[in-house]
Amino acid sequence: MQDQEKNNDEDKAALSSRRKFLKGGLAAAAGSAAVGFPMISVAAKPTVLKLQGAWGGGIFKEYAVDYVKRVNEMSGGSLRIDYLDVGAVVKTAELQTAVHKGVIDGSHLVTAYWYSKNAAASLFGTGPCWGWTANQMLGWIHYGGGRELYEELMRDILELDIVGFFSGPMPAQPLGWFRKEVKSAADIQGLKYRTVGLAANVMQEMGMSVVQLPGGEIQPAMERGLIDAAEFNNPTSDKDFGMQDVAKNYYLASFHQSQECIEIIYNRKKFDSLSDEHKAILKYAAEAASADMSWKAQDRYSADLIALQKEHGVKVHRTPQSIMDAQLKAWDKVLPKFMEDPYFAKVVESQQAWMKRVGSFELTNAPDYEGAYRHYFGSPV
Repeated sequence: MQDQEKNNDEDKAALSSRRKFLKGGLAAAAGSAAVGFPMISVAAKPTVLKLQGAWGGGIFKEYAVDYVKRVNEMSGGSLRIDYLDVGAVVKTAELQTAVHKGVIDGSHLVTAYWYSKNAAASLFGTGPCWGWTANQMLGWIHYGGGRELYEELMRDILELDIVGFFSGPMPAQPLGWFRKEVKSAADIQGLKYRTVGLAANVMQEMGMSVVQLPGGEIQPAMERGLIDAAEFNNPTSDKDFGMQDVAKNYYLASFHQSQECIEIIYNRKKFDSLSDEHKAILKYAAEAASADMSWKAQDRYSADLIALQKEHGVKVHRTPQSIMDAQLKAWDKVLPKFMEDPYFAKVVESQQAWMKRVGSFELTNAPDYEGAYRHYFGSPV
């Protein structure tokens, strides 16, 4: 009996020892797991913005995608823009309203597409030429009071919940495509001509019958004889549209749209909800894309102009000086009608003050670049 009790005591001691061992082992295993396998953090979902462009394809879609790419890469994945093609959610004419209402978060477009709401919109894109380039106009926007005037238009006059940035200085837009050669202002009178913005008023003043059409409708309209002549923006876009198939006379240089830039807009409430870092990325990506766009344009426009000549038999002309002189006189007649609006007049006066100062320096400082070109390469046309 005593032996049995002794055996039972030994069994209990052994069982207790095993339990202590197992507890210690499990604890040690848990500890080693904690050391060997650290906690895995789950990355926060990126903030996503839906931005619809005014472009279905071609180089302007490239410009929009270039901007989107910069935003996405600069954010390191914490902010993502999803680019939507033209018409994906709303029509081009409805883009600004859609951004204002928050139907889409943003858009990549030009102010000429909504100038019917207020003619002053064209002053931030296709306004009169004070002798300035698109880059000098961007200088006015960023350093000459233009941004503040734009904010006044959007917030106080149009009462839109929109924040905008400007980007992408464009070279002067060609006078465009004509079936027959034109040698004077008299040759263009009565022609049905496509353009947009305040340029429509200028060309009407010169005796043309102006039709405002979206870019994708220009070539078919000219092919069917609905218009006699047309402009869009640049040799690359014109070549993509197939303008070389409906006309062979291409006139470069014009004051109807001698400067323009890209407008990138966001819904104000959506923009204000973003972190300061993300707001800065949207702003500075626009500036980075602006420089890249100007460089890409140099490469592509010049190459495609040569292709139009050599591969498609297009005759490239410089617009006769008499036509450009007539355009400036037409601007002089068109502007007073719009200057009756105090805000429009205020913007014009601000632009003129900027360009009078900046232009004086740059024109006095600039050497004869054309003379140097002719010295080495001969006539540019």
